[in-house]
Amino acid sequence: MFKRFSTCFTAFFLCFCILFQNALPLYATDENIPTTENSDALNLTAASAILMEASTGTVLYEKNATSVLPPASITKIMTLLLIFDALDAGEIHLEDSVTVSEYAASMGGSQVFLEPGETQTVDTMIKCITVSSANDACVAMSEHICGSEEAFVAKMNERAKGLGMNSTRFLNCNGLDTDGHVSSALDVALMSRELITKYPEITSYSTIWMDTITHHTRKGDSEFGLSNTNKFLKMYEYATGLKTGSTSLAKYCVSTTASRDGIDLIAVIMGAPDHKVRFQEAVTLMNYGYSKCKLFTDENKDILPPVCVNFGVQETVSCQYEEPFYYLDVNGADISSIQKNIQMKEVHTAPIQEGDIAGKAIYSLNGKEIGSVNILYSNSVSKMQFFDCLEKVLHRYGMTK
Repeated sequence: MFKRFSTCFTAFFLCFCILFQNALPLYATDENIPTTENSDALNLTAASAILMEASTGTVLYEKNATSVLPPASITKIMTLLLIFDALDAGEIHLEDSVTVSEYAASMGGSQVFLEPGETQTVDTMIKCITVSSANDACVAMSEHICGSEEAFVAKMNERAKGLGMNSTRFLNCNGLDTDGHVSSALDVALMSRELITKYPEITSYSTIWMDTITHHTRKGDSEFGLSNTNKFLKMYEYATGLKTGSTSLAKYCVSTTASRDGIDLIAVIMGAPDHKVRFQEAVTLMNYGYSKCKLFTDENKDILPPVCVNFGVQETVSCQYEEPFYYLDVNGADISSIQKNIQMKEVHTAPIQEGDIAGKAIYSLNGKEIGSVNILYSNSVSKMQFFDCLEKVLHRYGMTK
C-alpha cells in the first residue's frame, strides 16, 4: 500500500517538475546579405549599366545604376514576370486562348500585327513578346489577365515595389515612350533576376532565334515570321536571353543573361548610343564578370538528424534547411576550403512551431564567417499537459499498458 502511494506521489511530482521548468530560448540568426563590389574600369559608353550575379544578387559592376531613365521595351520583363506569376498561380494556362481587342491591335512600334478578334494561345503570346518584342501581344495579355492594361500596370508597379525597384514607375505594359514611364539599370536587373531565378523556363523562349506563328483571322490563316531582337544570343556563347528595348527617348537598352560553369550573370545596358554598342558592352560586362567569379553552392540536401524535445508530446522533432547556400568569390580564394558548421542546441523546448528557427548552418572561409542558412523545424510539437505527463510517467513505471 505504502509502495503504491509512494509511486503515485513520485509520478505527480515528476509531472509538476516537467511542466513548470523554464524553457531555453531559441537560437537567433542574422540574415545573409550579399556584398557589393563596384568597379569603373571598363569605360562603357552607355549612360547606365550594371552587372549582377543572379543567385546571390551581388553587384559586380555598376555605372550610374540608379539613374532614372526611360526603359523602352525592357519594360516587358515585368510584363513577362506577371504572366508567369499568373501561370504559377493557375490563373491562366499555356493552352488558353487569348482574344485580341481593337485597342491591343492598335499598338504601334514593334509588333506581330495581331488583328482585332484574332485568337492566340498564351504560349504563342509569350513567344511573341519575348522573341519579337510585340507591343500588341503585351496589351492583349494584360487585358486577358487583369481585364484592362490599366489594372495590369497597377499590378506591375505593385510587383516592382515588392522587389525594391525604387526608381521605377510603369505607365504601360510595353515600354512605349510615355512621360513619367521610368526605371533604372539596378531595377531592371532586380526584375530580370526575379524572372530567371523564379521561372527558369523563360529561357526556352528567350533563346529562340527564329520561329513562326500562324495568324487565325476572318481573312484566313497566314504564317508570320519571328526573329529575335536580341543579337547578344549570337554574340556570346553562353547567352540565355533576355530582352531588348529601344525608343527615341530611351536610345538603346538591353538586359542580357548568361550561364557558364553554374554561374548566372545579368548585364543591363541603358541609354547606349546605338544598337551595336549595347550588345558589345553587354559582352564586355559578361567577360569581366566571368573572369572574376567563382560560385560555391551547397544545395543543403543532406538529412539533418532529429533533435530532442523537452516537455513535448513528442520526444524528438525533425529539422530541415531553409534554403541552399550560395557564396560568390571575386578575389581568387580557394572556395573548396569552405567549411560548414551546424549550430543547434542539444535539447529544444516545446511548444515548437513548424517553420520556426531551430538553429543555423554557418559557413566559413579561412576562419572567417561568410554566411549562414537557417535551420527550421519540419513539424510542430505541442507542449505536454499535466495528464500527458502523468500518462508518460505511469507508463515508465509499468502502471499502464
